[in-house]
Amino acid sequence: MKNNLKLVVNNNFKDNRENLFFEKEELKIILNLYAKMVSEGSWKDYGLNISAKQVGFSVFKNAAENAMYKICKNFKPKNKQFKYVITDSKGVIYKNGVNLENLLKNTNWKNL
Repeated sequence: MKNNLKLVVNNNFKDNRENLFFEKEELKIILNLYAKMVSEGSWKDYGLNISAKQVGFSVFKNAAENAMYKICKNFKPKNKQFKYVITDSKGVIYKNGVNLENLLKNTNWKNL
């Protein structure tokens, strides 16, 4: 009896799944801001949006409404300044930057 099974090993395959989400430090910065805003009563809920081009942290005032803001990380931005962006519910960009921590610190959330 002849066996037709082959074992194929592709050693050149690189798993880039770590680039498809926020890194641990980025998520820590975002969740610290979220906790602060929840304690002030400004934000109530959040959601995560993941696509091949970006990952987004959406912020809600009420769970039944559209997201107020979305903090996005673009995986392959055409311009470095658009690696991190803050958008409204319609996708209009409020702010953008290269450094997430500076972007969030320098945003006046009450005046957006």
